[in-house]
Amino acid sequence: QVQLVESGGGLVQPGGSLRLSCAASGSFFSINAMGWYRQAPGKEREMVAIITRGGSTNYADSVKGRFTISREYLQMNSLKPEDTAVYYCNAVASGPWGHDRLYWGQGTQVTVSS
Repeated sequence: QVQLVESGGGLVQPGGSLRLSCAASGSFFSINAMGWYRQAPGKEREMVAIITRGGSTNYADSVKGRFTISREYLQMNSLKPEDTAVYYCNAVASGPWGHDRLYWGQGTQVTVSS
């Protein structure tokens, strides 16, 4: 079992920056991929950025050049009002259960507004 807790969300003005972190705990062998998704009111959840254990990354077109993902955090720069959403951390973990499983955090609110 893996527990994920996001932190770093908050209120920021357009053009500002935030750094989101995801802390993982539990009985697992390794985290093989980390990702961030977001969901705005009335919208479907969408992928923001993903990083694999080997360091490969993938970004949504809407955040390329502004967001940077690492295994420790999601750095968000040049924030826009349309970035406002609840941001969720996810992780693909291997453990004693014998195969990879996908876990989700509870989310952290990011609000970009003047």
